[in-house]
Parts: sequence; structure tokens; C-alpha cells
Amino acid sequence: QVQLVESGGGLVQPGGSLRLSCAASGFTLDYTTIGWYRQAPGKEREGVSCLDSRDGSTSYADSVKGRFTISTEKAKNTVYLQMNSLQPAAPAVYYCATDKCSGTYYYTGGSWGQGTQVTVSS
Repeated sequence: QVQLVESGGGLVQPGGSLRLSCAASGFTLDYTTIGWYRQAPGKEREGVSCLDSRDGSTSYADSVKGRFTISTEKAKNTVYLQMNSLQPAAPAVYYCATDKCSGTYYYTGGSWGQGTQVTVSS
């Protein structure tokens, strides 16, 4: 069964850090693109970061550049999103997806997993 499971969300204070994980099962992340997205209540889902595992290239939304880092651990078939210097914001659910991003293009349709919620608040 092809599955992506997000984890690592939680409540963090402004300026803090979190690392999100996206574990893949039923397929390999070796030859695909993996994107992290987020959606706050009442807002559209937006692309945050994209990694192309074929050449290791990465891209980031302007709002997170310099603060977020996407990476992959092939041995665990997992993609991470390291989020530093988190800014106060409405709670958002973060999702990962494969084959929905390319460079700075993020496709927001199709099916999605459960996601993991991130709340940045004091």
C-alpha cells in the first residue's frame, strides 16, 4: 500500500524550531519530487518546499527561505522539513506529497494524507 505519513508537528514558541517527518511506505522516494505544503483554516493550501530526489535540487517559498530546510534520508525512505525561526501564525496543517511539485510549481489538487499540525504561539 502506497502511503505517506506526516509527523513531528506540535506547539512551539515564536523563534523556536520543529522538524517534520514524512515517512513513505509502499514505494521509494528515490526517483520523485517531494513537496511540503501547509494549510491554515480558511486559507488555500500552499507549497512550502520541494525536493527533487533525482538531482537533489530544492526550492522554497519566499516566506520560508533561509529558515526551512528540506532533506531526505534514503535509508529510512523519509523526507524531513527542518523549520527554524518559526514566526507567530495561525495553526496550520503541514502535508507532504510526491509528484505534486516541480521547482517552484506546486500542484494543490488531488488526495492528501492526514498532515501534522503546527502551532506557533507564545
